Amino acid sequence: MPLSFLTADRAFDTADDVALPYDNRDRWRRPYRPGPWRVGAAALLLLLASFVLFAAVIIATTATPTSAATVFAVALVAVAGALRLLRMGVWVSSRGLRHVAFVTTRTTSWEQVVSVRTVQQPVRWLGLPRTVQGQALVIARRGRSAESPAPLLTSHNADFLGRDKLAFDRAADTVEAWAAEYRRD
Repeated sequence: MPLSFLTADRAFDTADDVALPYDNRDRWRRPYRPGPWRVGAAALLLLLASFVLFAAVIIATTATPTSAATVFAVALVAVAGALRLLRMGVWVSSRGLRHVAFVTTRTTSWEQVVSVRTVQQPVRWLGLPRTVQGQALVIARRGRSAESPAPLLTSHNADFLGRDKLAFDRAADTVEAWAAEYRRD
């Protein structure tokens, strides 16, 4: 069973002369691969879930079914959390831009996008309170001029920390190319 949310389309890696090398532009897609920190954290969470599932089997054979069901539910929550962690990021389609966080998902249609640009600014390191100097891909929406633009991607988040600088630049350029093609002025 292929897990489509784990891989980005490889067409961008092979066709450098085409900004948007996708056939079906109505399908939501992430224009980059998940980073090593995100995949590693999800793998550890799935490893923990496997131990909890094993404990649920042992509890089911030795204790009450309700306690086994409770432990099994905890394992399912861990698996769901790992899958949601892998799904986090920026997704684009011809309908708009989608920013998937761990708990929330915010979809912005291209008509609401004023600009998408890369800026140098202090960014959070792996989403923690510590900030370092880095790059961020920010989006400015219509009707929200008072607030500062929300960062979509940063060079120090779980997708790009530990990868070469070109990975962030390629992802940011791809999202900017989608915005340039579909944004209405």
